[in-house]
Amino acid sequence: MITEAEAANRLMRLAKIIAHHNARYHAEDAPEISDADYDALVRENNALEAQFPHLVRADSPNVQVGASVEASPLTKVKHARKMMSLENGFSDADVIEFVERVRRFLNLSKDVPVTLTAEPKIDGLSCSLRFEKGILVRALTRGDGTMGEDVTQNARTIADIVTDLRVGSNAFSVAPDVFEVRGEVYMEKHAFAEINAGLVREAEQLALARSEVFQLETVRQFANPRNAAAGSLRQKDPTVTAKRPLCFLAHGWGETSSFPFETQSDAMAAIESLGFRVSDLLRRVETLEQALAHYRAIEALRADLPYDIDGVVYKVDRLDWQERLGFVAKAPRWAIAHKFPAERAQTDLVAIDIQVGRTGKLTPVGRLTPVTVGGVVVSNVTLHNRDEIARLGVRPGDRVVVQRAGDVIPQVVENLTRDAERAPYVFPDHCPACGSEAVAAEGEVDVRCTGGLICPAQRIERLRHFVSRVALDIDGLGEKTIREFFELGWLESPADIFRLKSHRADLLTREGWKEKSVDNLFAAIEDRREPDAARLLFALGIRHIGAVTARDLMKAFGTLSALRAASDKARAGDADALADLTGIDGVGPAVIEALGDFFHEAHNRDVWDDLLSEVSPPPYIVDVRESSVSGQTIVFTGKLETMSRDEAKAQAEALGAKAAGSVSAKTDLIVAGPGAGSKLKKAAELGIRVIDEAEWAEIVRGA
Repeated sequence: MITEAEAANRLMRLAKIIAHHNARYHAEDAPEISDADYDALVRENNALEAQFPHLVRADSPNVQVGASVEASPLTKVKHARKMMSLENGFSDADVIEFVERVRRFLNLSKDVPVTLTAEPKIDGLSCSLRFEKGILVRALTRGDGTMGEDVTQNARTIADIVTDLRVGSNAFSVAPDVFEVRGEVYMEKHAFAEINAGLVREAEQLALARSEVFQLETVRQFANPRNAAAGSLRQKDPTVTAKRPLCFLAHGWGETSSFPFETQSDAMAAIESLGFRVSDLLRRVETLEQALAHYRAIEALRADLPYDIDGVVYKVDRLDWQERLGFVAKAPRWAIAHKFPAERAQTDLVAIDIQVGRTGKLTPVGRLTPVTVGGVVVSNVTLHNRDEIARLGVRPGDRVVVQRAGDVIPQVVENLTRDAERAPYVFPDHCPACGSEAVAAEGEVDVRCTGGLICPAQRIERLRHFVSRVALDIDGLGEKTIREFFELGWLESPADIFRLKSHRADLLTREGWKEKSVDNLFAAIEDRREPDAARLLFALGIRHIGAVTARDLMKAFGTLSALRAASDKARAGDADALADLTGIDGVGPAVIEALGDFFHEAHNRDVWDDLLSEVSPPPYIVDVRESSVSGQTIVFTGKLETMSRDEAKAQAEALGAKAAGSVSAKTDLIVAGPGAGSKLKKAAELGIRVIDEAEWAEIVRGA
């Protein structure tokens, strides 16, 4: 059974690896792994987040959409309506749970059918087409979901993209003022093969003209149809795009000024009538059985389809339900992509190496005889921890089955030679970085170095985490630079980062450092003198305080000083302070204990105080709508009949209120449904206002 500490470490590493592959896939059009391999990474991440929701990170794949477009030469434009990604499901059980979540959120009884649409998930480049009064005025790639790249002139060259909407004989008698059609730009398999063959012919002719020996392996070809489509659409010169056989298939919409539809299926039929191609495999399914049967039918057709697909997308058909369900950080609650399975391969485990992380955890990494899995050559494998090695019974020399399901390296799923006569692997009891004793705390599987801050591996890893993109995001302080400054004695604690300017003269004498690079580094550091409080809290690397938990804590307390005061009081036994902490969704005993332990340690207090003498994080402000309940603490109790408890809490937070789980003197309002008990009695004793569900609905509508 994985522990919270192990989960936090795994989620940190998965976030980095998935972000790397997102950038390679979305921003650079140069994927290093197959879709199945990428999905396996996300699947492990999702499983850990479901098991430990309070450890969800700011850089989670379920928070980030696509990849930043900052490095692109194309013009960046903000989407009028955010272009979301999709939640992924990898089994029938995931789809069943998706439907059950919809039921719970909407508070539906078992006999109410949840009708879905089901269609193939084309492996292409997402694109949003904006029409004003029926004329195409802009085409944007998805980018990071908020900012896309302007590819309007390129999109106009694609035959499937109409530039003038067909209206008059469909749901639209006249063209809407604004209508955004969204879909996938892709390249069919035969066209992809022809383009690569053309690249080979051109290279061969060039070699002949130069009297050179033609070498096929040196020809730069597209890796796959998706890569070819993305590279073709994102050309600076539209004439290049025009020569590429690109296609477009619509699957949804963005901002609209007129939208007279009640269901997803009706809306897609209308989009088709406007002149766009819609999948001929799009179906409206009444039951889960029908949805899964259609998935299997599409999977059976997969190899014969003219384009690549990597799954089936299900969407709740009723648009009023979609509106109620809303969105999580990067994806709608009303849709899910049911992905096709990943691939596996056999190879030999050559050796087991030990890596030391920023929390002192000793992580075993297996070295493999290189093997191709899903089209990618891999040579390393994660072994997670001591218990996982024992469970698998792996030793150097074993024959193993691997699947790319975690980290930049694959995961062992089976040991084929565990019964062979060979001595078991002995996990080290001393840290390979500093020689300190390595032990596992009672009840935990992780083996950790006891050297603490005397261990160079931990200090460097903590500093790397502090400046990482998901924490303070300080450009110019990569691992190599941190290690260099650490070895020079310039950088030992986070506060030292903000004192590096005192070493400017010495830094300019070192190899690789010039005036411009030094000035850029110090400018990046100065730009973080007033950091986001939640990011700063997360950057400190306190155990069990992931990015989402850090944000939740800052939403509740507003300032770091208020959080520290509450933590100190709770550790001292103050009931009100403890109630304030436990009332925050996702904050449990492990988080409260970790906070208390952190501030109880004198060294940590010194690091904290030293850091805050160098930086001044402003009060944490949550972007919400103004309402009559903004700033209030609300408790929902009893059985809610028109919505789920999750939906009610989401509504409260959107109105600037805090949804608490228990009644206290700080409670401002109670929303009570049938069956409310002791909380109403306590509310009466404290004189707290109580309203019913209908009154709450009026408050929401009036905001």
